[in-house]
Amino acid sequence: QVQLVESGGGTVLTGGSLRLSCAASGRTVNTYAMGWFRQAPGKVREFVAGVSRTGSNVNYADFVKGRFTISRDNAKNTLYLQMSSLKPEDTAVYYCAADRQRRTTVPVTQDEYDYWGQGTQVTVSS
Repeated sequence: QVQLVESGGGTVLTGGSLRLSCAASGRTVNTYAMGWFRQAPGKVREFVAGVSRTGSNVNYADFVKGRFTISRDNAKNTLYLQMSSLKPEDTAVYYCAADRQRRTTVPVTQDEYDYWGQGTQVTVSS
């Protein structure tokens, strides 16, 4: 069984930065592709960024390109999301997810992920 625990959320001003972390437990989690999603109040959960199991391939939603960076440290079983130039519209609960299917591509839809964290709140105030 894989457990994912996010941390690092909080409240920042517009233009600020945050780094989210996702600690993963489970022997084989470092063989899974992983990703970040977010869900704002009243909106559907959306893909933010994903990374392949080795970290060599990444994929970003257009609305975060150039502002967010996803990375992973397989030795620490930890996934990161460095967020910069934050905007009020980035306010959401951010979720970490893991895909156990060992795809060669970076999954971008919720259905492709098998494990989810409980989420961490990010609030960007103007």
